Parts: sequence; structure tokens; C-alpha cells
Amino acid sequence: MGVGARSGVAVAEVLELVGAALREAGLGGADVRAVATLDVRAGEPGIAGAAALLGPGPGVPVRAFGSEELAAVAVPHPSAVPLAVAGTASVAEAAALRAAGPGAVLLVPKRKSRRVTCAIARSVPLRPNEVSPGARLLPDTHGYIGGEPHTRPTGTIPIPSPHTTAAMDIDTSADTSADAHDLRHHGDAEVRDEKLIDLAVNVRTNTPPDWLRERIAESLTGLAAYPDGRAARAAVADRHDLPARRVLLTSGAAEAFVLLARALPARRAVVVHPQFTEPEAALRDAGHAVERVLLREEDGFRFDPAAVPEDADLVVIGNPTNPTSVLHPAAAIAALARPGRWLVVDEAFMDAVPGERESLASRTDVPGLVVLRSLTKTWGLAGLRIGYVLAEPETIAALERVQPLWPVSTPALVAAEACMAPVALMEAEDAAHRIGVERAHLLAGLAEFDEVRVVAAAEGPFVLVRIEGADAVRDRLRTLGFAVRRGDTFPGLDRHWLRIAVRDRVTTNRFLQALDQALLLLG
Repeated sequence: MGVGARSGVAVAEVLELVGAALREAGLGGADVRAVATLDVRAGEPGIAGAAALLGPGPGVPVRAFGSEELAAVAVPHPSAVPLAVAGTASVAEAAALRAAGPGAVLLVPKRKSRRVTCAIARSVPLRPNEVSPGARLLPDTHGYIGGEPHTRPTGTIPIPSPHTTAAMDIDTSADTSADAHDLRHHGDAEVRDEKLIDLAVNVRTNTPPDWLRERIAESLTGLAAYPDGRAARAAVADRHDLPARRVLLTSGAAEAFVLLARALPARRAVVVHPQFTEPEAALRDAGHAVERVLLREEDGFRFDPAAVPEDADLVVIGNPTNPTSVLHPAAAIAALARPGRWLVVDEAFMDAVPGERESLASRTDVPGLVVLRSLTKTWGLAGLRIGYVLAEPETIAALERVQPLWPVSTPALVAAEACMAPVALMEAEDAAHRIGVERAHLLAGLAEFDEVRVVAAAEGPFVLVRIEGADAVRDRLRTLGFAVRRGDTFPGLDRHWLRIAVRDRVTTNRFLQALDQALLLLG
């Protein structure tokens, strides 16, 4: 464990940050083997006192390294202040990697409090005939391997959560059973068995509209015939001003992720998190090793194209992203494209953004672009299952080859065609504007709580909030009749995060009252 601290820091402040980092890694104080730091800080009472209280026995040693030794260690999260003061861009990360020795990998990257920084690293034993663990670890974890050639990050690359690293630092199989993030948990599980007011599922309320229900009902008279998707496919193509050969209809966007995982022979797949977890789950089920690029709260969960490894040949990102609700600039996402790479953009919530600004759906000039759309959210069709893929004809053909016959039912095809009509698009645009108004009301209400920290750049039909002990708050809200989406199943988030769906003003006001009560009851 590496620790950096200002002079005069208290033992309690060091232990508080260390404890949080250990919990993030799924570890305890007894798992610490040494506290590493800059030599001029080794005698600091706060650091020495914390080391005396850690480890399996009566304390652990404090390992001191000179500034030149630490400066020689490349770190993934450099900062200008320690570089100027101590000669290394991150005392905590450099000391942790240096102390762990050859084959070191960061389990927890630099974490900061007001006067302390902390990072956790471990040494990974070499396998027989293995020169280094770097090639084995990087495909699954995107962790930074200390001292390995070609592993220094380009730009600022978010490091995977320690849960990810702990689960995958040895085994590169597709088994995710040891991962602390339940990739198969979705919002519907929050409301499945209880009668709660639903702020967990991101489907627009009071949908489908009556006219769409009638169109679907009329289609039932044709159920004796096999589905014919030509009209719906043409309607989607016209809506995006694309040729039909660039369109594939799917049984919801979730099926599209499965098809991509089965059809595309990716060698290095990267998923940008936090985001909808089904893409990673589908890739792993198909036998792919998956790397995670984690966006950070301190950056507003904004995306930096430089964070993605240059040789990644499959990159998945959501826009606007679920659960952060951040809308990334189209130019930043398009900058990821290059020959030989599939760039998969999940635009399931883009129709909830007025004007669908930042959409790439109609672009044909971006090489390898694959855009996924869903009709579930805006039109209330989660039970019908209808979505589509927009991509180059060669990619569409590859997906069709692994898709079952007649994958989309006749009622779903009728719904898809109806939702592409100009009058339906006008209704969706009006709904997007109303969502923006109701989201602003929700954000204003949440801003009244000192305990709640909101991802303010929300552009989707939901918001992401951080509350200390949010898991307990969620449980209390359930007793008060409200369901919200837990955040700890999203890689990059933990138990202190919740996702809240945007609802009408009356429902939001009732929820805010319940949240106030829940926070008071929990002290």
C-alpha cells in the first residue's frame, strides 16, 4: 500500500482513507503487508501510527523510497503538485507499485482526502515460461502493470475497479462469478415482486400511447403468418436517411449485444464504464476477454478518447450513458473510430434528448460505426422487445448470419413501423422536452439535500446520485413505497450510488418527501 500525506496529518485521517480503499478492494486491514511512502514522510506520526494498526500482527513496516526511485515509476494518474514538491507525479501510486515489486498491478488507483493520498498494489506471480504477467493481465483488466514495456498509459486512463482486478488478475476466462458487480442485474428486478412506485426502470410512464396500442392490437389478426420485417426495416432506414441494407431489426437492443458478441471476431474488446452492463455480459458469455475503461466522478464521468487502448478493435460506449445520464459529444466518440475497429454506440436513450443532438445514427462516414437503438424506453415496449442496429452492410450481414430466423414478432414489427412515422417522431420530441423540464425539477429538489451529490450534467430520463450509505437509503425508500435503482452493479460505482428515473412533478415531489424521511431515519 502506498500513502502520501501532508506534514502533520492525523492517524485517523490516514486510516479513514486507507480503510475506504481497502473496502473498495474487498480487503481488510489484516491484508496489508507494508505501508510505502516517500522517505521524507516515513517518520510522519500519522503514517507511522497508521502502519502500527494495520496488518495481520502488531503493525506493518513503513517502507521508505527516495524521490528519485519513485520518479522512475510511471503512474497512471499523475498530478502536478506532488511532481513539483516531491519529484514524483503520485507518491501513493509510485510507492505502492515500487513496494509490490516486479509484476505489480494497481488494485485501487490513487484515492484522495484533504491531506492524504492512498493506492493499493499487489504483485502477481509469474506463471511457468511467462516473462511477465502483463500480457495476461492487460486483456482483462486494463490495469497498469508497473515496469512492463508498452504498458504506460497514453493520456489519463481510468484504472479498473479493484473488484474487477481481483476477479480477473489470474484467470482470463469468461466466468464473472467472482466479480462484485452483478452484470445481469437490471432495474426491473427492483419492482418485480412488490407494489412500489417505480423510479428504478427508465421506461416512460403512461405508455404505450393509445394509438400505438391500437396498431399493435390490430396486428394480432395476422399472427398465423410468419413475420415479414421488410416494411419495418424500410421505415427505420427512411427515418435515419439510410439504405435498408444498413439496418437490422432485433428483439430489443439486448439481442443486438448478443449478436455482436457472437459475430464479431474481436481480439481486444473494451467497454467504457459505468454503463449498461449487458454488452460486457454478452461479450463474456461469448468467450471474449473484456477490458474496462472506467470514467471518474471527479471528471464528471466525461469521456476522453485517449483513455481507450490504441489497439482495441471493439469499443462499446453508451450515449447518453446509463446510469450517469451524461451525453458525450459526438465528435469525441467519432474520434475513436479507425480502420479495423468496431465502434459500438448504445443510443438506447438518445430519443429522450431533444433534437437527438450528439447522435451518430445517421452517419455513414465513421468507419466501423455500429449504433444500437431501442424503442423500449420512449414508447413503453419493454414487454414487446424491439430495437435495431445501424451499421455498415458487411457488419449487418455478419449479424444476420448468427441471428435466428424470424427474431422479431409481427406485433413488434408493426410497432417499429408505427414509431418511425413523422407524427410519432413529433410525439417523441415533445416527450423529450417534457422529460427535460421534469428532470430539472428533480435535480432542483435533490440539490436541497446536503447528503446528496448529483451528477449534474444529466441529459437522459434519469439521474445518478451519490449518498453515503445509499444502499441503506434504498432499503428505507422501499419501506416508504419507492423503488430506485441500486448503483453497485455498475462497474466503476459502489454501494453509495443510486439511479433515479425522471417522473412527473407530483411523483417527484412525493419521492423527495420520502427521501427526506429516509435520510432523517438513518441519521
